[in-house]
Amino acid sequence: MAHDRLVSPQGSPEDESSQALRPTRLAAFVGQEALKERLAIAIHAARERGEYLEHVLFHGPPGLGKTTLAHIIAAEMGGKLVTTSGPALEKTADLMGILTNLEAGDVLFVDEIHRTPRAIEEYLYPAMEDFAVDFVLDKGPYAKAIRLSLKPFTLVGATTRAGLISGPLRDRFGLYFHLDFYSPEALASIVARSASILGVDITPGATMEIARRARGTPRIANRLLRRVRDYAQYHGAARIDSAVAHAALLKEGVDELGLDELDRKVLTAIITRYGGGPVGIEALAATIQEEVDTLADVVEPYLLYENFLIRTASGRKATLKAYEHLRLRPPEQPVQPGLPLQ
Repeated sequence: MAHDRLVSPQGSPEDESSQALRPTRLAAFVGQEALKERLAIAIHAARERGEYLEHVLFHGPPGLGKTTLAHIIAAEMGGKLVTTSGPALEKTADLMGILTNLEAGDVLFVDEIHRTPRAIEEYLYPAMEDFAVDFVLDKGPYAKAIRLSLKPFTLVGATTRAGLISGPLRDRFGLYFHLDFYSPEALASIVARSASILGVDITPGATMEIARRARGTPRIANRLLRRVRDYAQYHGAARIDSAVAHAALLKEGVDELGLDELDRKVLTAIITRYGGGPVGIEALAATIQEEVDTLADVVEPYLLYENFLIRTASGRKATLKAYEHLRLRPPEQPVQPGLPLQ
C-alpha cells in the first residue's frame, strides 16, 4: 500500500505519536518564511485589538505543517484547539455538538475540509459569518426555525485540494496560505531540532543527508530520522554521521534524491515500457499494478516537483533527469537537461 511507504507524505500512527516534535509557537516553526511573516502580522494585530483571528485556510501537499500551524494559532491566540475532519462531519448533530461547546477564542481545525458534505457546509456559513447556527425543529406545518448564538471562534481549514472547496465556503475565509515544499536547508534545521528533542547525537552532515532525501516534507524528514536512529542503535553507533545516515537510508530503499522503489518503478515503466512516454495514467497504473489515485495523489506530485516527469495533454513523459538518475540510456536525440524527451 502507498501509505505504508517510508516516504509517503500521508500521516501514520507513528507520526501522530511524536507530538513532542511539533513546535508550539510560531517563532519555533522552521520554513515557510513568507507565510510565517503574514500569519505573525495577523495574529499580532488581532491580539492587539482584542479581537479573534479571522478564519484561516491552509492548502498544500500533505505533511508540510498545516496541522502544526493550527496548533500554533490556538497557542498564540490563547484558545483551545478542537480537531475534526471533513469526512467525520457526517451528521448535522455532529457539527452542532462541536460548535456549541466551543468557548470564546477557541480554534476549530477541520482537516480535509474539501471533503465536508455540502449539507454540513450550509450550517458552517452562518457559524463563520455571524457566529450563529440555524436549525429547524419539527417538520411540515409545525416546522420552526431557531437561531442559536455561538461564542466567537476561529475556523482553521486544511486541504490538499483547494480547487474542490466550494466557492461559498472559500469566500468565508479571511486568510489564505499556501504551503510549498521545504528547501533541504530548512529540513536540515528541522532534523537537527527533532534530533535534539529525541536525544540523538547527529552531525550537520547527517542532518543534510536526511534532509536531501525527505522530499521537501518535514513529516518525512522526522520519519527518516527515526529510522536512522534505529539503525545507528542496532549497529552500536553512538553518533550519527553522514556515512551512518547514508547506509541506513539505502537499507530502507530511499536513494540520494528521496526516491523509493515505487517512484523508480513508475519512472522505469514509463521509460522501458512506453519509450519515455507519453502514457496515460490508467495504462501506467495497470502496468505496475497500482491504483490510479495512488499514482496521481501520492507518487506524481514529488516526481513533477523534482522534474522527473511532466504531464502533457497526451499523458506522462519522463525527462532526461529521470534517465540520468536511473542510469538508463536516453534516445539518441539532443535534449536539454530537465526537458521532456520527444
